[in-house]
Amino acid sequence: ITNPSQDYLEQKLAALEHGKGAVSYASGMGAVAGALFAALQCGDHVIFTKAKYSGTEDITLSVWAPQEDQAKDTNWLGQVEENFAKDHPEYNITWKNDVVSEGDASKQVSTDPSAAADVYMFASDQLGVLMDAKAIGQLGTDAEKQVKEQNGDLEIDSVTGTDGKLYGVPYTDNTWFMYYNKSKITEDEAKDFDTILSKAKVTFPLQNSWYINGFYDGLSLFGEKGNDADAGMVFPKDGADVTSYLVDVVANPNFSNDDGASGLAAIKDGSADVLFSGTWSAADVKEALGDNYAATQLPTFTVNGEKKQMKSFAATKAVAYNPNAKNTKAAAQFAAYLGNTDSQKLHYEMRQIPPSDTSLSDLTTDDIAAKAQADTMSNTAILQSGLAGMNDWWTPAETFGKALINKEITKDNAAAKYQDWVDQAKGTIAE
Repeated sequence: ITNPSQDYLEQKLAALEHGKGAVSYASGMGAVAGALFAALQCGDHVIFTKAKYSGTEDITLSVWAPQEDQAKDTNWLGQVEENFAKDHPEYNITWKNDVVSEGDASKQVSTDPSAAADVYMFASDQLGVLMDAKAIGQLGTDAEKQVKEQNGDLEIDSVTGTDGKLYGVPYTDNTWFMYYNKSKITEDEAKDFDTILSKAKVTFPLQNSWYINGFYDGLSLFGEKGNDADAGMVFPKDGADVTSYLVDVVANPNFSNDDGASGLAAIKDGSADVLFSGTWSAADVKEALGDNYAATQLPTFTVNGEKKQMKSFAATKAVAYNPNAKNTKAAAQFAAYLGNTDSQKLHYEMRQIPPSDTSLSDLTTDDIAAKAQADTMSNTAILQSGLAGMNDWWTPAETFGKALINKEITKDNAAAKYQDWVDQAKGTIAE
């Protein structure tokens, strides 16, 4: 049964699609039924998904992200939310955004996972705490594939739980490297710390427990992938010799300790030529050094005639979804979306956050700091474990670094002080 208007519509649709004919229905379900009844016969079976036919779903997604990603002039989060809504017309989304930095995520989320955001950004070294609190969701097949296609092994390991499953979508690396004044040292000289110290003024945060590990080449944190609690922290066998080497470094007139602010200040006033920091310092260092601005992966140094590689702790910043969310499907989808290639590209364009996505390497070709960070992650870094056992590292390492700076550690007691550090950190010394 038809009418002239319906017949005319069907003819036009068939012509547009270059088909032999067309049939129009009064509803979508009518069209579905017509298509099925034309293909089925008595005794056939049809398997349906749970949602056989649906319109737009009203959902609310709560999101925690740093202030900088929500600021008026750099509202990256708002732009990504708008893009996600356009790409997912099946949702009518009400967004609820709050400010929580990546560094504070685990504390805020684990306090009450049921009241935490559906999606949040976190520092990967918090993974163990979040897993213990059952506050972080395992990635689905598509998101896991995305992470493995976008990232290198270190980034993948940073979001791998003790069960071998993935629990976050990395969007940028988090480590430190070396800035230097290229009017004082050449690119080749910048490869060796001892050469640098002989020719330039060096500032280094030796009392900072996130940096002092850089000199202890061979340090192992909870196995190769950082997720083996039984492996523990294994300190290098020659750590006492390295400690004696650092006693000499501290005594060198070209060396100064960076207390967290003094290093950058020294670069700005010209009293230091070398600074160890991360991409967060790039703009300030570039402004201070001007045409002499340079950065590179970490250098080597020599202890008792043996070449050592300085290595930073390396982690990532990643996006996770809360398994306690009301709509875990949408939350998981948005978490993956925040870390996809387009979103990482936008993050760099809006806030100069270097992407972890290797397919975007051309984006940062002319970014000196971003290249130094990428090279460090690939060549001169060890994974900072996300296991709870890492908590045993921080205070003893800081105490040891302060003792070096205060010259409480000498060549005579270096071995004993090193052993004390290992014991306080509940570690062992490699055999």
